[in-house]
Amino acid sequence: MDYKQGENMELTADQKEAKKELAKFKRKVVELAGEVHDIVEDRIWTDYVKLGALSEEITLAMKEVLDFQEQHPYLK
Repeated sequence: MDYKQGENMELTADQKEAKKELAKFKRKVVELAGEVHDIVEDRIWTDYVKLGALSEEITLAMKEVLDFQEQHPYLK
Protein backbone atom coordinates (compact mmCIF):
# COMPACT_ATOMS: atom_id res chain seq x y z
CA MET A 1 0.00 0.00 0.00
CA ASP A 2 1.32 3.46 -0.88
CA TYR A 3 1.76 6.03 1.85
CA LYS A 4 -0.55 9.00 1.52
CA GLN A 5 -0.26 12.23 3.45
CA GLY A 6 -2.51 12.20 6.46
CA GLU A 7 -2.41 8.46 6.98
CA ASN A 8 -1.17 7.28 10.34
CA MET A 9 1.81 5.13 9.45
CA GLU A 10 4.75 4.61 11.74
CA LEU A 11 8.02 5.63 10.08
CA THR A 12 10.99 3.30 10.11
CA ALA A 13 14.26 4.42 11.71
CA ASP A 14 15.69 5.22 8.26
CA GLN A 15 12.57 7.20 7.35
CA LYS A 16 12.80 9.16 10.58
CA GLU A 17 16.43 10.04 9.76
CA ALA A 18 15.37 11.12 6.27
CA LYS A 19 12.65 13.28 7.83
CA LYS A 20 15.28 14.97 10.03
CA GLU A 21 17.49 15.56 7.00
CA LEU A 22 14.56 17.06 5.09
CA ALA A 23 13.92 19.40 8.02
CA LYS A 24 17.51 20.67 7.70
CA PHE A 25 17.02 21.36 3.99
CA LYS A 26 13.77 23.19 4.69
CA ARG A 27 15.32 25.21 7.51
CA LYS A 28 18.00 26.45 5.11
CA VAL A 29 15.30 27.72 2.72
CA VAL A 30 13.43 29.45 5.55
CA GLU A 31 16.61 31.09 6.84
CA LEU A 32 17.42 32.44 3.38
CA ALA A 33 13.86 33.69 2.95
CA GLY A 34 14.14 35.35 6.35
CA GLU A 35 17.25 37.19 5.18
CA VAL A 36 15.35 38.45 2.12
CA HIS A 37 12.52 39.55 4.40
CA ASP A 38 14.92 41.42 6.68
CA ILE A 39 16.48 43.22 3.73
CA VAL A 40 13.11 44.21 2.31
CA GLU A 41 11.75 45.27 5.71
CA ASP A 42 14.75 47.09 7.12
CA ARG A 43 17.66 47.55 4.74
CA ILE A 44 16.34 47.69 1.17
CA TRP A 45 18.17 50.94 0.36
CA THR A 46 21.56 49.63 1.41
CA ASP A 47 21.42 45.86 0.83
CA TYR A 48 19.23 45.51 -2.26
CA VAL A 49 22.28 44.28 -4.21
CA LYS A 50 22.24 41.10 -2.10
CA LEU A 51 18.77 40.10 -3.28
CA GLY A 52 19.90 38.53 -6.57
CA ALA A 53 22.42 36.22 -4.92
CA LEU A 54 19.94 35.32 -2.15
CA SER A 55 17.32 34.52 -4.77
CA GLU A 56 19.74 32.12 -6.47
CA GLU A 57 20.57 30.50 -3.13
CA ILE A 58 16.87 30.04 -2.38
CA THR A 59 16.32 28.47 -5.79
CA LEU A 60 19.16 26.00 -5.23
CA ALA A 61 18.04 25.22 -1.69
CA MET A 62 14.47 24.61 -2.88
CA LYS A 63 15.79 22.27 -5.57
CA GLU A 64 17.53 20.29 -2.82
CA VAL A 65 14.24 20.04 -0.90
CA LEU A 66 12.26 18.98 -3.96
CA ASP A 67 14.89 16.47 -5.09
CA PHE A 68 15.05 14.97 -1.60
CA GLN A 69 11.25 14.70 -1.45
CA GLU A 70 11.27 13.04 -4.87
CA GLN A 71 13.68 10.42 -3.53
CA HIS A 72 11.55 9.99 -0.38
CA PRO A 73 7.90 10.31 -1.50
CA TYR A 74 6.56 9.43 1.95
CA LEU A 75 7.86 12.85 3.09
CA LYS A 76 5.82 14.89 0.63
